[in-house]
Amino acid sequence: MAAPSYRALFDLAGKTAVITGACGILGRRFAAGLAEFGADLALVDLDEAATAALAGELAQRHRVKAVGIACDIADPAAVKHMAERVDAAFGGARILMNNAATKGSDADAFFAPLEEFDLATWRAVMAVNLDGMFLVAQAIGGRMAERGGGSIIQTASIYGLLAPDQRIYEGSEYNGRPINTPPVYTASKAGVIGLTRHLATYWAARGVRVNTLTPGGVSSGQNGEFQRRYAGRIPLGRMAEADDMVGAAVFLASDASRYVTGQNIAVDGGLSAW
Repeated sequence: MAAPSYRALFDLAGKTAVITGACGILGRRFAAGLAEFGADLALVDLDEAATAALAGELAQRHRVKAVGIACDIADPAAVKHMAERVDAAFGGARILMNNAATKGSDADAFFAPLEEFDLATWRAVMAVNLDGMFLVAQAIGGRMAERGGGSIIQTASIYGLLAPDQRIYEGSEYNGRPINTPPVYTASKAGVIGLTRHLATYWAARGVRVNTLTPGGVSSGQNGEFQRRYAGRIPLGRMAEADDMVGAAVFLASDASRYVTGQNIAVDGGLSAW
């Protein structure tokens, strides 16, 4: 019996990956990482021009096929149309990075104190972070199940596992404004983890694996005080960089994880181990 090629298990050539939130901090890294391993790309975000520009850049750099698709994932009709465009362009997807999330359109409302948090803001965030996650999984994952297989990776957050430590927000800012983590973010990301487990068991017999990738805090514009306070909670002693998430995404997308489903992979520097 010939020895298996373990390196070949990570090869994504011939597979199409749909990435939602593709133009965001993590989405861009996920797209580049999957393309480097050979995946063709359907890049999904709100801005058609931005997704098209990113698709062109990655197609040229990695010699893969890539298209940009504008889609509001909170809109069921838009999600259905997006899935149809993926089918038309690629004949279907084998990988879904279900990654899009939002803070809503009003930063003041998103960062309001818990006692003053508005239900309309709650619903706007949930419409993307959880409803949209479900709609995309339903549309793309259902097609995967019909074709006999695929891998779905859903992006959650460490605050889907743990409550935020309110002490780290004293004197903390993001892009020059005071910040916190509101309850809608925690609740929506906890919902992603539960949704993953349900989908994983529902579609397992049809060859579709579903896992969660849970990032810890990613360095992306926080001030030094926040960075210091957050790093002080982390066994590895620092915040994550966006690139730290890519290896786990490639693993979960590839056949290297072919016996892994329903799991939550926390890439958090050890925070959840305390």
